[in-house]
Amino acid sequence: MSLLQELGAQLRATSDELPTGLVTAAMERLRNATEILNWVREQSVDDLGVPMLGNATEHAERAAAAVRAAQDAIEAYLAAVGLAGTPGAAPGQEWRAALREDETPRAEAPGAAEKPETLGPWWQQRVAQLTGEPAPEKQQPPEKTGTPELLRRVAAGVRAGDRARLGRELHAVTASTGLGLSAVTAPVLHRLAGDLLGHDPRPEDVPRLRSAAESRVKALLPGTSPAVLETLISRICRAPVKEQPPPAGEAQDTGTHPADNAVTASVLTGVLLARLGRDAASLNPDAPEPVRRRPEADEDRR
Repeated sequence: MSLLQELGAQLRATSDELPTGLVTAAMERLRNATEILNWVREQSVDDLGVPMLGNATEHAERAAAAVRAAQDAIEAYLAAVGLAGTPGAAPGQEWRAALREDETPRAEAPGAAEKPETLGPWWQQRVAQLTGEPAPEKQQPPEKTGTPELLRRVAAGVRAGDRARLGRELHAVTASTGLGLSAVTAPVLHRLAGDLLGHDPRPEDVPRLRSAAESRVKALLPGTSPAVLETLISRICRAPVKEQPPPAGEAQDTGTHPADNAVTASVLTGVLLARLGRDAASLNPDAPEPVRRRPEADEDRR
């Protein structure tokens, strides 16, 4: 290996080690927390820390942009010295980091029992509104399922086109597990969209992604607002998020329910997987790199 090739290998390794997935996940968690607080503050005169979360989200967005700029600069330099990546090679692997279960041990007092959530059944109520599938009459204790595993289960239900199964999987978890879908899905959606399009998603790709996903998402989530899907697709393509006017005869919505983005993002993940001809097992962080398909071969895939 020549000195130039060794330098190129080191630069590429450095680019791969940049915490793109972690920064993106942190940014989505902050956005999700802001949405929850905005929803809660409607019943309170207290700001509840929303301005501080807004500042933190802005810092995270700048960090994500800086990481992406560094990666782009490295790629441009490698291309200039003749060491550009192989055409069609797999992009970054940040989606794998997002799908790994958090194994950080939690410090608990000796003999302390795990406390159940005390926010009421609002998660199940919203899931029922989004999916049209009521919660089971006999409520079982929520499963201790991690968010990545929940995403794989939801994706499997979407791939099968089974709305009842989708509802059961979402009803069976706690609100904290379900809301975690917002953060976990962000890098995964960007990766899947890139595979479907054949290139990194761009603002001009918004109509194509909307056309590929809109009907399936609406069929599985009849209660979701079109504005939620539009916002998700705009974020995937890094396009400005446009304000959606309310349907004729309806009042302006005061804010998106915090469960909407989480549930819709997980269903969108399953829809893109189906378009690519992949199953939920490909969302395992240790799964082998999937074979890339030509985008035109998936135009008619449902």
